[in-house]
Amino acid sequence: MMGSSVDALVTGAGGFIGGHLVQDLLQQGLTVRAIDIKPFSDWYQIKSMSDNQRLDLSTMEACRTAAKGVRWVYNLAADMGGMGFIENNKALCMLTVLESTHMLLAARNEQVERFFYSSSACVYAADKQTDMHVTALKESDAYPAMPEDGYGWEKLFTERMCRHFLEDFGLETRVARYHNVYGPHGTYKGGREKAPAAICRKVAHAKLTGEKSIPIWGDGEQTRSFMYVDDCVQGTQMVTGDEFSEPVNLGSAELVSINELVSIVEDIAGVRLRREYDLSAPQGVRGRNSDNSLIQNRYGWQPSISLREGLERTYAWVYGNVRKDLGV
Repeated sequence: MMGSSVDALVTGAGGFIGGHLVQDLLQQGLTVRAIDIKPFSDWYQIKSMSDNQRLDLSTMEACRTAAKGVRWVYNLAADMGGMGFIENNKALCMLTVLESTHMLLAARNEQVERFFYSSSACVYAADKQTDMHVTALKESDAYPAMPEDGYGWEKLFTERMCRHFLEDFGLETRVARYHNVYGPHGTYKGGREKAPAAICRKVAHAKLTGEKSIPIWGDGEQTRSFMYVDDCVQGTQMVTGDEFSEPVNLGSAELVSINELVSIVEDIAGVRLRREYDLSAPQGVRGRNSDNSLIQNRYGWQPSISLREGLERTYAWVYGNVRKDLGV
């Protein structure tokens, strides 16, 4: 379906952010190769205009196939999920280093023009995130290194590989540290979902079934910032196309507690629910926020979609799916 040159390869294209990125690239008229290990029926979004392939990128052979004739690589492939998943699957998270390493090698061998790597706020040291009134994390706070065990270590290690592939091989690598991306067409149940989708699902389920309470992990006072997926997709392409090669935060600086997040979703849904706090559940760090000074100074960028607006869109999508799940 395509010539010898493909504008963009998106790995993890069957996932949440990858699916949105593929759609946006196609809307720009670019040729896109979309790769994921999941069966096509399990992709959150699949577009007929992209070259869709099911490959296991933990193998070098698959990465060679994926990178053949590609100009830009967006490497989003990872075995990951929300806090409940990454705290209980550290080895699986670290095994993503196979995809990361082999894709870097394949990109170098194919002489791709740009290689984007999606890192994470989980690279930041936990001792800087012990207070709900956290000081926003700036890029230099990743060192001295003590990231989230498992998932965070793999992300930070691959950041270093990107740096050295640029220095040693001339591969133009770019890295963004994603801060809690959310939106429709992603995981909302099953254990890998993140807080916004999980809360939307719990509130939607209560509204549809008449339940009067919802479970909350922890005491609800832990704080985060959340970035809507459209802003993530735009920021990703902006970072990839720029000459700045150091890792940069990509997130919102709009700090909110989990309790506040629940209140916003309740307001959107038109319900008020009793909260049952599970203090034994995975909670992650106490507080995390993105310092956007670097990205604002370098690119003049900040997220365009407020938390309220993004949650309205997300809740509408999750509500529709929960309704189908319940058969009502």
